[in-house]
Amino acid sequence: MIHFNYENDFSLSNEGRLSTWLISVISAENCSISEINYIFCDDDYLHKLNVEFLEHDTLTDVIGFDYSVGKQLEGDIFISTERVADNAKDLEVSFNDELCRVMVHGLLHFCGYKDKTSEEAKEMRAKEDSYLKALV
Repeated sequence: MIHFNYENDFSLSNEGRLSTWLISVISAENCSISEINYIFCDDDYLHKLNVEFLEHDTLTDVIGFDYSVGKQLEGDIFISTERVADNAKDLEVSFNDELCRVMVHGLLHFCGYKDKTSEEAKEMRAKEDSYLKALV
């Protein structure tokens, strides 16, 4: 089950559609879902988590806490809608496109994908692009 939670004044208008899409990504990656919580928040909220849990004193758009066991996915994905908006502007893409990219990015980490090296990042971006095309 996928849950959407809001710690700021943001809310999704298409939760059902996005949930169906994210579940299809999980299935395509040969994983199953236990419970995934998306928590939408502001920069301050996510920055505090970044400092407290990851010891990174920087702003970020997404942080995932993965409690998965094998291919049974479970975890919390925190997304700063402020950071997504700024990134969308910088990348000259729509807010919704960037938001969906960040949502699937967090989920792909739970599926086992990494993005620390340039090769890993390239593979992650290709997966994101592929799944974003399926959403349209």
